[in-house]
Amino acid sequence: MNKKTILKGCAALALGLMMAQCDGNKQATTTQVTPATSEGGSGVKIAFVEIERLILNYQFCLDINQEMVKKEENVRATLNEKSKKLEAEQQDFQYKYENNAFTRARAEEEYNRLMKKAQELDELSAKLSEELAIENQQKNQQLRDSINNFLSIYNAEKQFDFIISNAGFDNLLYGNPAYDITDEIVEGLNKRYTKK
Repeated sequence: MNKKTILKGCAALALGLMMAQCDGNKQATTTQVTPATSEGGSGVKIAFVEIERLILNYQFCLDINQEMVKKEENVRATLNEKSKKLEAEQQDFQYKYENNAFTRARAEEEYNRLMKKAQELDELSAKLSEELAIENQQKNQQLRDSINNFLSIYNAEKQFDFIISNAGFDNLLYGNPAYDITDEIVEGLNKRYTKK
């Protein structure tokens, strides 16, 4: 599975996951950001997580993506098989119709049967697509819950005021690598995931 496929599958799962606001007074071993206007204040502790690195290294995300890709491929294969079968029946009907193999009543009956099959195939396609979308939504929620739950546990010790995401150009224009906690988060998530 290539990087682009993984990113495409997991991007929907991970976007917007990392916005967590936490409070606490306990000092941690990380650097503090002190506002310029603060006079002896405690400062605000901020850290960030690179979403791309998270989704490429969090095994749960990779497993979910692989599972959903397989299900999507199975749905596509099922629909393609049924579509080819219907197309063969339609071509057979067309050939027989052109060669006067049907009475008018029998031709109408066969035409209606094929139209009904085509409609059923469209309905099946819509149903399977909806089921995939619902399952994908559930997997997204599981991933969000997993990450948010871990961040709550992680931040009980670290005591950041904000943990933000670096998920593209709009979120974080610059981040000092000293505040990048992605590797710690990925390591903790994977350790917890493999225990299960």
